[in-house]
Amino acid sequence: MTITTARNHTKRYLTSKYGHYSVLALVSVDITAIFADLILQLLTCEGRIPARDGDTASNVLGIFSLIFSCLFMLELVASVWAFGWTYFHTPFHCLDATVILAGFVLDVLLKGIVEEVSSLVVVLRLWRVFKIIEELSAGAEERMEPMQERTEELEKENVRLKGELEGLRAQVVQRRPYVEDVTRSGS
Repeated sequence: MTITTARNHTKRYLTSKYGHYSVLALVSVDITAIFADLILQLLTCEGRIPARDGDTASNVLGIFSLIFSCLFMLELVASVWAFGWTYFHTPFHCLDATVILAGFVLDVLLKGIVEEVSSLVVVLRLWRVFKIIEELSAGAEERMEPMQERTEELEKENVRLKGELEGLRAQVVQRRPYVEDVTRSGS
C-alpha cells in the first residue's frame, strides 16, 4: 500500500459515519470517566469513601485519562496526516486541536501536588461535549447529502414529467376536433 492510498483510506475513515461514531464513543467514555472522577473526589472529600480507596480509584481513572489523551492525540495526528494543514482551516478544528494538545500536556506533565492545578484538564475535556455535537452534526450532514442529491434528481424528473404532460395535453387538445369530426361522420 502506498502512502497516498493509506492517506486516502485514513481520510475516508475519519469522514465516515464509523469514524464519527468511534470518536463519539471515545468522547462519551472520556466524559463519563471525568464525571466519575469528580463524583469520586466529592465522595472521598465527604468521607463516604475511604481516602485510600478514593486515591486508588482516582489513580486508575488518571491512567484512563492519559490513555484517552493519547487516543485523541492519535486522532489529531491522523487527521493532520490525512488532510494536511488544510485541516486547520476550520476554526473548530483549531480549537479542538488546542484542547487536545493542552489536555495531553497537562495529563503528562502535571502529577502529584501540581496535579491539583490540572483541574483545567477537566474544563478542557468538557469541551469535548462540543466535539460530540460536532460529530453528530457531521454524521447528520453525511446522511443528508444523499437525500439532497435524490431530492434534486426528483425535482428535475418532476419538471421533465410536467413538460411531457403539457405536451400530451396539447396533443389531446389538437386531436379533439378531429376525434369529434370522425365520430360525427361515422354516426
